[in-house]
Amino acid sequence: MGDKAWKKRERNVAKYFNGERNALSGGNSKITRADVIHPRLFIECKLRKVHSVINLWEDTNELAKKENKIPVVTLCQSNRKGSWVVIHSEDLDKIIDERSLAKSSRDS
Repeated sequence: MGDKAWKKRERNVAKYFNGERNALSGGNSKITRADVIHPRLFIECKLRKVHSVINLWEDTNELAKKENKIPVVTLCQSNRKGSWVVIHSEDLDKIIDERSLAKSSRDS
């Protein structure tokens, strides 16, 4: 019998980050409560039919395509420092490159 969809997604995410799916994530695990065992990252996987933030990302993606740009959605909260960055996994390496360029130009 094949994996349930959420288990397959956890395996895919684990592979993406060179980790290992935590078969007993949550309170049952003696290693970590994360869904993926990784030495530096705490990875939580959520599989849903719909995530509202993904709808926002998709709308942004359509606009970005028209300008030949990479879509990035940032989520901010009042009275809270920093932001959350929503990107597609296929764009992560390109985003890292852009962040490196931004840091190097700021530091020079």
